[in-house]
Amino acid sequence: MSAYGEFLQHKSQIGINAGFEPEWLPEFLFPFQRHLVDWAIRQGRAAIFADCGLGKSPMQLVWAENVVRRTNGRVLVLTPLAVTQQLVREGEKFGIECRRSAAGELHGNSGIVVTNYERLHHFRPSDFEAVVCDESSILKSFEGTTRAAITDFMRTVRFRLLCTATAAPNDYVELGTSAEALGHMGFMDMLARFFKNDRNNASLQRAWSSQGGGAPQWRFKGHAEQPFWRWVASWARAVRRPSDLGFEDGAFILPPLVERENMVSANKPREGMLFSVPAVGLAEEREERRRTLKERCELATSLVVDTGQPAIMWCHLNDEGNALESMVPDAVQVSGADSDDEKEEKFLAFSSGEARVLVTKPIIGAWGLNFQHCAHMTTFASHSFEQHYQSVRRMWRFGQTRPVVVDHVISDGERNVLANFRRKSERADKMFESVLRHMRDAMSVSAERKFEKQEVVPSWL
Repeated sequence: MSAYGEFLQHKSQIGINAGFEPEWLPEFLFPFQRHLVDWAIRQGRAAIFADCGLGKSPMQLVWAENVVRRTNGRVLVLTPLAVTQQLVREGEKFGIECRRSAAGELHGNSGIVVTNYERLHHFRPSDFEAVVCDESSILKSFEGTTRAAITDFMRTVRFRLLCTATAAPNDYVELGTSAEALGHMGFMDMLARFFKNDRNNASLQRAWSSQGGGAPQWRFKGHAEQPFWRWVASWARAVRRPSDLGFEDGAFILPPLVERENMVSANKPREGMLFSVPAVGLAEEREERRRTLKERCELATSLVVDTGQPAIMWCHLNDEGNALESMVPDAVQVSGADSDDEKEEKFLAFSSGEARVLVTKPIIGAWGLNFQHCAHMTTFASHSFEQHYQSVRRMWRFGQTRPVVVDHVISDGERNVLANFRRKSERADKMFESVLRHMRDAMSVSAERKFEKQEVVPSWL
């Protein structure tokens, strides 16, 4: 094969084949779960955006088991760090056999194999009939090479399923990445068909100039918003509660969420200032965060140290994590310096009750893990709505029986950060409602373009 032929083969996707009639829809699935699994199996390549606690684990395990029974082959389930063991235990609970593989070892010719994203390089696509990406929104957190490797791995696998709690519906990058991973439409094709940017080009890069610059601002083309969401609805389903799909909510009712603001004042104002003023811009916000680190950590510690109850202390800086770990006697910190095995061991120690307080960053531990035994967390200011959402949802999820308390610890100079976060939260809620409206009236927009006219090439060419 020529070098160009190999290049085309590497870039190609196998045809988008339909799924199949479900082989097994067990009674332990709730009616809305059975509906979603039935739809995903028939689709063959689908995304389920279901909120935390709605049972993505049993749904994806049943989907995978149907593929195993249909093809007598293997299914690879990719999970965030430390979720692998949790998913294997879920399989045991529901009577679905799945085995963990850390270094590419395969057991038999069929079955469900579970590993974490960081170990994907040990596996070959040809060994699997299907791939499941658990908490697929975490793909945005990986560096470009890792994300590309996951997408490339999935290209030639016949059946594919993406599952995540929040699809960040106002994040078109994630939706485009999901569509490309499923093989429905390339990311750039999606942008070209439904969007335009303020520079009238296809660039995704920052453009710096004397007037300043940033990432291009993409917006819908005229009359393209409704076709876009209908296209998304052709390969994805989003649900925050069973009633979104027309089912009774029943036991899927969340307990109260109590969010408290705890503000500290810096011992000294920013250089050149007589008193503390709100930070403006990232540079001032970073300086504010560093300057008030001691005061914020001391206040966060006072909120959890004497309660005797489990708590999670979310941080964003290494120095914050180290300070919190030293101030809270019975705390364990999961940091970027830990190996994958060490991280998993510490997460399990917290979930089993061996460690009362967990200190970590959202980028490390905010995806996939179930900490329902805990109902209290502290967090510092952040612009990332999705990281905060996922952090809260480790505890505030369907099945939690106690009110969940979220303590925001901020300095008086970080008020703008908190206000920006609240605006993002309101916008995300509105966007999700828009997604649900279109999915209820789901229509398909074909991703294919057929060229049937035979062109005549001039003889002089």
